[in-house]
Amino acid sequence: MIYNKCGNSGLKLPAISLGLWHNFSDSDIFSNSEAILKKAFELGITHFDLANNYGRPADGSAEETFGRILKKNYTSYDRDKMVISTKAGYDMWEGPYGDGGSKKYLVASLDQSLTRMGLDYVDIFYHHRYDPETPLEETMRALDLIVRQGKALYVGISNYGPEETKRACEILKDLGTPCLINQLSYSMFDRHIEGKQLEVNKEQGIGTIAFVPLAQGLLTDKYINDIPKDSRIGKKSLYLHENDITKEKINKVIKLNAIAKERGQSLAQMALAWDLRGDLTSVIIGASKTSQVIDNVNALNNLEFSKEELDRIDTILK
Repeated sequence: MIYNKCGNSGLKLPAISLGLWHNFSDSDIFSNSEAILKKAFELGITHFDLANNYGRPADGSAEETFGRILKKNYTSYDRDKMVISTKAGYDMWEGPYGDGGSKKYLVASLDQSLTRMGLDYVDIFYHHRYDPETPLEETMRALDLIVRQGKALYVGISNYGPEETKRACEILKDLGTPCLINQLSYSMFDRHIEGKQLEVNKEQGIGTIAFVPLAQGLLTDKYINDIPKDSRIGKKSLYLHENDITKEKINKVIKLNAIAKERGQSLAQMALAWDLRGDLTSVIIGASKTSQVIDNVNALNNLEFSKEELDRIDTILK
């Protein structure tokens, strides 16, 4: 495993983190979820990324599953070797205090998350999305309060654009609780953070961590010929649908897969390596089986790209 310094902080994160967005709900097979997490930790993945509503439609069930796995398999000594993060921002419960960026919602949500996971604190607590209906000062003061209460060691933001990122970092710096990291979607099929966003993150001295680096499985070879029954689309995912697999995208996947084979990698491995070629601190993978974790971690065996390879990839992605 490779560990990268997170912005200007002293914290290092593994180049590959494990996300529990999928495959850890109460409707998933517990023994499989347990095996995935144990294999990840065994391979040096020390960062586990959650959110209050992961496990949807059974919101919170991913945190409960994670808590069960921790209690069954790991000691407090093991906990000190882990970086555990969770988030709040999207809708979690009914009524006026169940989403957004208010102090009321963020403090209550984290208290619930800690209870579900059986933890005294998380290492990173994120505000999951910018909320235009709440003054940014209130949201950032809530994050500052949470650190001062000892419920989180660091705070971060997620899905914040360049201007909101800059303002949030400035407020947190003035409060004495600097922002650690910004979590954003980034993949070969989603390059919106290139340019201004990454420049702001770097200027503010914060880390950048990418979610859906494999475009929820589209940047693998699994959909080239058909839709497997055990894939996200095959299982009727809430977030990925059959109409997301266009002929144009599959043609790009086929061409990218050919380059990956030339590099001695699977397409998934090349896509992760491509994400990590620049200033990213870490990429968050999802996995439905241990073999996927192993395959993804092996991406670190070849992170170098020639200019010719990068040019060919850019041509395909246009």
